[in-house]
Amino acid sequence: MNIRALLGLVLICTIFLIGSTKKDGLTCRGRCGDMLGECSCHSSCVSLLTCCPDYNRSCLQVTPHSSSMLGGRALRILGLDLHPSGQLLCRFKGQIEVEGFIDAAGQAYCISPLLYETGWIPFTVSTDGIDFNRSGQYLSVHPSNVDLASEVTLVNVTQWNHYGTSNIAGRLKMTWNSALIGAETVNIELWGYREFNRNTGETTGSLPLQAQISYLYSLGKALPNTGVFSFTPKPSQEHSDWELGNIRITASSKPDGARAVQGLWSSAHVLAWHLGQAFRDDSVAWAANKCLQWDVLEKRLPNFLEGLIDCPCTIVQARTDTGRFHPDRGCDIERGSVCIYHPGSVHCIRSTQASPTHGSGQQCCYDSTGALMFTGDSFGGSTPDRAHEWGSPPYGQPPRVPGYSHWLYDIISFYHCCLWSDHCQIYLDHRPSTGCHNYRPPKPGIVLGDPHFITFDGLSYTFNGKGEFYLVSSQDRELTVQVRTDQVKLKNGTLAKATQTSSVAMKEKASDVVEVRLVEGHLQVLRNHQVLPFTEQTLMDLHGAFVFSPSPQEATVILSSGAAVEVGVHEGTMAVSILLPAEFTNQTQGLLGSMNSDPSDDLLTQQGELISSADAKPEKIFLFGASWNISKRTSLFTYDSKYLLDNFYFPPSHHSEFVPAFSLPERPDDPLVADMLTVCSGGGAAFCKYDTLTTRSLAVGNATLRAYQNYEARVVALKPVVSCGWLPTPRNGRKKGTHYLDGNTLSFACSEGHILYGSAERTCLGDGTWTGEQPYCVRERKMRNQIRQ
Repeated sequence: MNIRALLGLVLICTIFLIGSTKKDGLTCRGRCGDMLGECSCHSSCVSLLTCCPDYNRSCLQVTPHSSSMLGGRALRILGLDLHPSGQLLCRFKGQIEVEGFIDAAGQAYCISPLLYETGWIPFTVSTDGIDFNRSGQYLSVHPSNVDLASEVTLVNVTQWNHYGTSNIAGRLKMTWNSALIGAETVNIELWGYREFNRNTGETTGSLPLQAQISYLYSLGKALPNTGVFSFTPKPSQEHSDWELGNIRITASSKPDGARAVQGLWSSAHVLAWHLGQAFRDDSVAWAANKCLQWDVLEKRLPNFLEGLIDCPCTIVQARTDTGRFHPDRGCDIERGSVCIYHPGSVHCIRSTQASPTHGSGQQCCYDSTGALMFTGDSFGGSTPDRAHEWGSPPYGQPPRVPGYSHWLYDIISFYHCCLWSDHCQIYLDHRPSTGCHNYRPPKPGIVLGDPHFITFDGLSYTFNGKGEFYLVSSQDRELTVQVRTDQVKLKNGTLAKATQTSSVAMKEKASDVVEVRLVEGHLQVLRNHQVLPFTEQTLMDLHGAFVFSPSPQEATVILSSGAAVEVGVHEGTMAVSILLPAEFTNQTQGLLGSMNSDPSDDLLTQQGELISSADAKPEKIFLFGASWNISKRTSLFTYDSKYLLDNFYFPPSHHSEFVPAFSLPERPDDPLVADMLTVCSGGGAAFCKYDTLTTRSLAVGNATLRAYQNYEARVVALKPVVSCGWLPTPRNGRKKGTHYLDGNTLSFACSEGHILYGSAERTCLGDGTWTGEQPYCVRERKMRNQIRQ
């Protein structure tokens, strides 16, 4: 919160505590998020009990709170009861106006519109058609992340995607939850997606392009709403140039192709089943021609490969670099998915962020030995994407439309070239594996237990101050990560002379402020000081960040730079791990030190004093930690309870009156000590012992030890690996070996009738170069003729 907002909050709380009743008559209409003089329209007012009287009816919450970006979901507005015959208009993003509806019970609903973007979407509503002074927001979701129970299911999706190719025919079947369509009869429609030049109408990829999702035709009208429908598809001559689309089901009372009406959508899929008769007659020739056309188009488009991040060299690095990569859902070793489109791979990852210039995405695949696979060696190698699977800001315009641009640029062409014809080499030529020659793993830092810190350069220390501090501060990269520590409460209710992490907040450049805090044993995530609900989605697209929270015990925040903040809670104790890309080298300060591979300068105070880590006493380290307290003006934290106000907002950011126990004796008569010495062994033993004794809990000490061991495993996984780069197989020859890292050796031989010229064996050296020379295979007769001459 900024200082003006905080001062307002202080005033509100003071007024509230003395029982002022002057807030009567004030309104939140058109003022949501503001703090007024006598009451508040900020979301924190709910827990502080300082809301203006009409807060719930002006600052709206909806259920469900998420919808596919394709729209059509009824969002019930909580707290807004209207007359069933009343008027309701919903305006999304200040420009898309949709007519809402009011049911017989007076409950108000907005219908989510069709959008070409994901993330939190603001909306306003009007009950008189003039003043749109009530506001809220909902989460627009990537179509592939929609709850399966609320979409149209294409039974045997392989049949749908390949209908009309060799030996694939018959009836197509779909199912849906009939209760989600409030009607006895339904219409089943086909919608298509394309990207076309708004000036010429062509779909050739010439700029500027515009995205379009359009109604094509109906498969059936006024059909019984049984939840099941099957049909035998016929070739479409009029719409056969639409190759990508979705099924939509609506109440039959709605006009054909009506937008912003309640309905259910299928997943996007290749519309093979509706393509023209030419496809049915000879799908191989049809697809080969399409592949050749795509080849011509690709050669005219900009080279997107240059802006892509290099792949991690090993599968261990790939699974650990969570700030820049995420598992490919089609080839994920954790989920046991079968890598159909990358045979020989056991795991693939994709870059989380799109390349800034072209909005493209990286893909990296690994074999059973953990080695990176290349398309130059195998059909199952890594293939980058011209359009990122998740899309990319500012969204809306091709090739940055979530999901659909990726389908058009990277998937349909794969069907044409590789699945329906034998021209896959054309596809692989335009989607070659990038390699890992320039890959640099991120550096991890961590705060764990009560709390112990390990800097990015590996320096370990304990700082038990109470307050709010800079964990990472990078002025040049405009990244701030702050940590809040609170006094440990024992099971008997008393307070220990130690602290533990209770919250971490972060912001990068103009991103949303994201906070992850510990509340009653589980994690709570806030965006711009408002609690985020993860009951419907585990992944959220925020401004400048992605947040992934698969359970109440874990949350990961991924920032645009590739920095990641991973938070976990075990036995009521938070552990915060931060991964920073190599671009942050020499760019950080704070409790996690200066990231420069030199731990000796990590204990640099905010005032510029360097404390030697070689002989630093706990008391001296305590002064170092205390120096990194934040100011109220720069605080990113949320103060939405009396406890947080009294303990962290009103007092100084560092509670200097609190002095922790710097060490605790291991008394032989203490019944906890014997078990502690058994559990607390190996690396992290000192942290484990300290936390066991301060909390009087062996479980807490063991949780600290596990967090330390996880950190150690991450350091090993992210150890730099030298790559010498991919080497091609000589023409008319063969290559033995597909590994290209330090110490790997490749051997080369020629086909019969050819002689090897160059090195028959090459080894990757530690400096990233290959021994020997590139081999060539020359026809034996030609070589003999040259020798005679």
